[in-house]
Amino acid sequence: MNLSAAALERWMTSRGWKPYPFQRECWSAIRDGRHGLLNAPTGSGKTYAVFLGALLRGSDSGDRISVLWITPLRALAKDIAGAMQQACDELGTGWRVGIRTGDTSQHEKKKQREHPPDVLVITPESVHVLMSYKQGQDLFSGIDVVVVDEWHELVGSKRGVQTELAIARIMALSPTAVMWGISATIGNLDEAMTVLLGDRTEDAVIIKARNRKKLKMTTLMPKTIERYPWTGHLGIRMLDDAEKVIRNSQSTLVFTNTRSQAEIWYQQFLDRFPEYAGTMALHHGSLDADVRSWVEAAIKDGRLRVVFCTSSLDLGVDFAPVDSVIQVGSPKGIARFLQRAGRSGHQPTATSRIAFLPTHALEIVEGAAMRQAIADGVMEDRRPYHKPIDVLSQWLVTLACGDGFDADVLRKEVARTHAFADLTDDEWGWT
Repeated sequence: MNLSAAALERWMTSRGWKPYPFQRECWSAIRDGRHGLLNAPTGSGKTYAVFLGALLRGSDSGDRISVLWITPLRALAKDIAGAMQQACDELGTGWRVGIRTGDTSQHEKKKQREHPPDVLVITPESVHVLMSYKQGQDLFSGIDVVVVDEWHELVGSKRGVQTELAIARIMALSPTAVMWGISATIGNLDEAMTVLLGDRTEDAVIIKARNRKKLKMTTLMPKTIERYPWTGHLGIRMLDDAEKVIRNSQSTLVFTNTRSQAEIWYQQFLDRFPEYAGTMALHHGSLDADVRSWVEAAIKDGRLRVVFCTSSLDLGVDFAPVDSVIQVGSPKGIARFLQRAGRSGHQPTATSRIAFLPTHALEIVEGAAMRQAIADGVMEDRRPYHKPIDVLSQWLVTLACGDGFDADVLRKEVARTHAFADLTDDEWGWT
C-alpha cells in the first residue's frame, strides 16, 4: 500500500471535510514512527486523525494484522470498524477490518485466527483471550501500529493495567510497532501518556486539538424546591420536564447510572407517555447483543426519539440524529458528564446539548459546580493503579495457558510497564 498525506487530504475533501491541524500533526508523527497521545474533544475527528495516520504507516501484509485498535466498549468497536472499512474502501487500500469482542461469533473468531484482518478492532479482554490460545501470540507479530482508543476510560482501572501488560507483550512481539493513545477528557495528560507507553516515552509526543467543542448545558429545576427530596430517589418526579426536552429534539439519549434505573425510567416514561411507543428503546450491557445492535442501528437511522441507556453508550459512537442528551442524577465526574454530552452534536462544528436532571436537592448544587468547572476547564485526574498483583497473577496464568513464558524474559517485559516498573524480586517470585 502506498498512501500519501495528499491522498488523505483529497479523500477528506471529497467528503466535505477540511482536515484540522491536529489531524495533520498526527498523520506526520505516526508516519515518522513516533509514539504519542492525542487529546481532542469528543466529536472532533479523533478517530480519523490516528487511523489515517496508521494507514500511512501500515504496510501490505497478507495474513497478518497491521493495525491493532484496542477499544474499551463493544458498541464503540462496531461503530469504529464501520468507519474504518469505509475509509479503507474509498482510499483503495484493499484492506479488511475485523472486530473481536465478546459479541463476535465463534465462526468469525476462528476465521480471524486462520486469516487475520489487516485491521483488528478489539477489547482489552479479547486481547488476553487470544494470548491464552496456543500460537495465539503469533497474531501479534509484525504489527505496524497499536492504538488504544478512549484511554481516559481505562486509566485508573484494572482494565487499564490489563491493557498495559498486553501492550508490553505486543511490543515485545512487534518491536518496531508505533504506539498511540486517544483521549478526550482527562486532567493528568502527561501521566496518562507515561502509563500508556511505559518506558517508551523518549521522543513521544502529545498532540492537542486547539478547536473547542461548543457545549450548551441546562439544569432541569423542580417547580418547588421545598418538596424536593434531599437524598436518594431516581428523579421520576421530573418525567414531565424530561419529556419537554425529548419533544423538542430530533433524538435524545437519557443516561442513567445503573441498569435498573434505566429500566425504571423506560417503563415509567412509557406509562406516562404511551404515544412514544415504538419510538423509544432501552440499551445496557445486560441486553442481548442482537437487541443492542438493533437499538444502535435504529438510533443512527433516526427511527428512535429517545433511548434510555447506561455507560453502554458513553463512548465515541457516532449517532448523527442525536441532538440532545439528558443526564439523570450525578454523572460522578465532570469528564463523564462531558463524555456523555458529546453523544449529541457528534460532528466537529455542531453544538453538544445536555440537560442535567437532578434526582434530589443536593444534586442541584452539584450541577452548579459542574457548570463552573466546565467554564474553568477543570477536569479530574485519573489515578493509575500501582502494582495490582492480582492482575499480574491473572496475566501469568493467561500466558501459561497459551504458549507459556520464560520467567526471566517476562520479568523484564513486565518491568517496562508503568504499573510494575518498581516490582521487587520478592513480589515477582511470589507471583
